[in-house]
Amino acid sequence: MEVAVAPAAGAVSTRTDERPRSATFRLVLLVVLAVLLIVSAGILVWLLADRRGAADDQQAERETVMSQTEQFVLRLNTYGPDDLDDQGHLTDYQDQVDEVITPKFASDFESSGLPIAEQTVKQAGYSRTAEVFGVGVQSIDSDSAVAIVAGGLTGSYPDPQHPDDDSKRSSGQEDVLRWEVDLVKTDGTWLVDAYTPVTGEGQ
Repeated sequence: MEVAVAPAAGAVSTRTDERPRSATFRLVLLVVLAVLLIVSAGILVWLLADRRGAADDQQAERETVMSQTEQFVLRLNTYGPDDLDDQGHLTDYQDQVDEVITPKFASDFESSGLPIAEQTVKQAGYSRTAEVFGVGVQSIDSDSAVAIVAGGLTGSYPDPQHPDDDSKRSSGQEDVLRWEVDLVKTDGTWLVDAYTPVTGEGQ
């Protein structure tokens, strides 16, 4: 007759303890994985939002550069007899142009471009208007940009027989311009620093 051997007390205790430990380990692992998943998702959302924000900022800078370039072309090329002050100077015209250009460019403008404009207006009654067809940004970084602008300039002279009648002014053919405009960011504001006529077909 065989006698059944009772399992050792220690063996029974070990198998009983392994089940709770195994369940606890799985629960802890599940929690850790869930936390890691949430953290990873948060980092991904942050990276996407940061990239989208940077893209929005760059687009805003490009739009500011284009707007400032357009203002420069319009202000530089819009003047006439009505803009002369009592001393025969284009003071308001000068102030408007100076607002969108750098001090270095303003110095060149006041010594060359401005006197020519004043002379033609005073002596010949010349008037000029401008129209911008389009502006694009060729390159841009944190503090400098290059824009390309296309537009048209129209000059007119008074009728010798009716010099005070603006409706009888004679206008010439519109001159099409295409300029490369250099801008720099000065104290947070984009200002035109120079411009160069662009040659080629269609000018």
